[in-house]
Amino acid sequence: MFPYILLGIVLLVLIILIANIRIVPQASAYVIQRLGAYRTTWSTGFHWKVPFIDQVAMKVNLKEQVADFPPQPVITKDNATIQIDTVVFFQITDPKAYTYGVERPMMAIANLSATTLRNIIGDLELDATFTSRDIINSKMRTILDEATDPWGIKVNRVEVKNIIPPSDVQAAMEKQMKAEREKRESILRAEGEKQSQILVAEGKRAAMILEAEAHKQSAILNAEATKEAQIREAEGQAEAILTVQKATAEGLKMIKDVQLDASVIQLKSLEAFEKAADGKATKIIIPSEIQSLAGMATALGEVLKKED
Repeated sequence: MFPYILLGIVLLVLIILIANIRIVPQASAYVIQRLGAYRTTWSTGFHWKVPFIDQVAMKVNLKEQVADFPPQPVITKDNATIQIDTVVFFQITDPKAYTYGVERPMMAIANLSATTLRNIIGDLELDATFTSRDIINSKMRTILDEATDPWGIKVNRVEVKNIIPPSDVQAAMEKQMKAEREKRESILRAEGEKQSQILVAEGKRAAMILEAEAHKQSAILNAEATKEAQIREAEGQAEAILTVQKATAEGLKMIKDVQLDASVIQLKSLEAFEKAADGKATKIIIPSEIQSLAGMATALGEVLKKED
């Protein structure tokens, strides 16, 4: 009987020991209390707690967490009530402070976020609220991070997810946006017409410049062609004169080479006179040499007739 009791006691001890084994997963921490007081913080790995003395007070998630709070009504500096929806990204850095620093930490962060948001928006006007999201995010992150540091919480960033204005303000804003769009449309249309007129004027001006350049180029080409023609004509005349002079010089040289006497020269002069007299001239001046030669020719003709 005793061996069975002993075996039962051993089994009971083993069950108790196994039941008090804990394995802490990654990115987690366990806060351990001993007899109601803080004992230690378990990190990732295998742990064993003393039965009936130690207990796990809280299991803490060390990963970055997101708290999406419902829209909060806030009043702007110009007394406009708007709804703002914020998102807080935070991370637990001290499990002990998180466990013992504040009761219901998430509710504390939500209330602190709402009060901080009211304080910041209360210094801004409605129009500035829509254009100052970065400023609101930065201020809220700084204030929340300082306030939650004793709780072992680090606020990494805060984002304003949505800003909902009142229905009457929203309707007025839509009318304003419509007017702005129509204004921009009119400005763009006017700018387009102005640009079109400028382009048309520039096109006409460019066409006139090109036409003037074409006329100028044509005049230059005509002048150069006329000049080239005159040059060629002058060169032709000069070449003709040179050719005549060369022919005359060669003729004189040939006459000189054959050594013509005076009678032959007079006879040639008479032939030239006959050709000149064959024309329609009414008055002919005969040189004295030709006159004498003509007299000699007449006399010679009469002598020949008598002989016949």
